[in-house]
Amino acid sequence: MLKGKTALVTGSTSGIGLGIAQALARQGANLVLNGFGDPAAIEAAQASVAASGTATGMTVAYHGADMSKPAEIEAMMAFAAERFGMVDILVNNAGIQHVSKIEDFPVERWDAVIAINLSSAFHATRLALPAMKAAAGGNGWGRIINVASVHGLVASAEKSAYVAAKHGVVGLTKVTALENATTGVTCNAICPGWVLTPLVQKQVDAKAVAMKVSNEEAKKLLLGEKEPSMQFTTPEELGELAVFFCSPAANNVRGVAWNMDGGWTAQ
Repeated sequence: MLKGKTALVTGSTSGIGLGIAQALARQGANLVLNGFGDPAAIEAAQASVAASGTATGMTVAYHGADMSKPAEIEAMMAFAAERFGMVDILVNNAGIQHVSKIEDFPVERWDAVIAINLSSAFHATRLALPAMKAAAGGNGWGRIINVASVHGLVASAEKSAYVAAKHGVVGLTKVTALENATTGVTCNAICPGWVLTPLVQKQVDAKAVAMKVSNEEAKKLLLGEKEPSMQFTTPEELGELAVFFCSPAANNVRGVAWNMDGGWTAQ
């Protein structure tokens, strides 16, 4: 379905971003990966994406832009354009977390969370849009998928920067969709609940230590607080939702914040 298209997925060397990259590769899209990690882990991520798209003849590249730095984001977007012509599908997924009460929240951590979780999506979007709008003979074709969070819809205590950033991502999604509503460029947000990424595993580990319980029990406690399904959403499930957003069936899906949260926000 996506053969000949190029997707850039930020924060894609592990977790949700890697799952989305693998799903897009299975549909034939070329991939530009981005994210931190030791060289061996990055090579493994590239290999896994290439393996996902083996049957389609797609190609994988990597750029190590620090998503907190606009100049590096510009360099990454230029790299993608030089390598593949343009970015047809932009997945803004890069994110970090810090947990603390507002009065104790380190200012530098606030700035970092806002920069990576929100501002990076703005910078990548502004750089991707001109080519997307000029595509398809000037009628436009592009898909911008912002990985927000259930915390872009509701809040949790001690996550002020993350919640503020993800609410901002949902707002940015709506504005981007409206500004391009008469073109072939769509923008939508995915709002996962708990996904057992390395970021969430750290919260599980902290809960296990604090509550003096096993890691498995800590997972149950974490899910039980918020997620009625009592199961983690998987990167694979999120990847298939991203594929849907890229399909012709989603041509008129614009500006949605699509929660995949096991019933979290239905309560």
